[in-house]
Amino acid sequence: QVQLVESGGGLVQPGGSLKLSCAASGFTVSSYTMGWFRQAPGKEREFVAGIWKSSVSTYADSVKGRFTISRDNAKNTVYLQMNGVKPEDTAVYYCAADRSIVIRTVANNYEYWGQGTQVTVSS
Repeated sequence: QVQLVESGGGLVQPGGSLKLSCAASGFTVSSYTMGWFRQAPGKEREFVAGIWKSSVSTYADSVKGRFTISRDNAKNTVYLQMNGVKPEDTAVYYCAADRSIVIRTVANNYEYWGQGTQVTVSS
């Protein structure tokens, strides 16, 4: 049974940091492109970051230089390190898996999804 479970969300002040985790089971993350998406209230789900293998990654312009995606194949887990967060980063963050070897930014391309974790940036 394929499962993705996100954790690490919460309330953080502007300028602070947060690290999200996505633990996978039922498949091997090293064989998939893994992505992080987010959805704010009243908005469409948007691509945040993606990683293929362990060194190929891409980011949305809005988070480039602040967020870092990584994976630990031994733990079958993907991470999103969020630094210098802003109020506009507030959203539910989702982890997703795609069989493609190309990092795709459209949500519909991703096969497996987690349930999401809430990130709120506020003072």
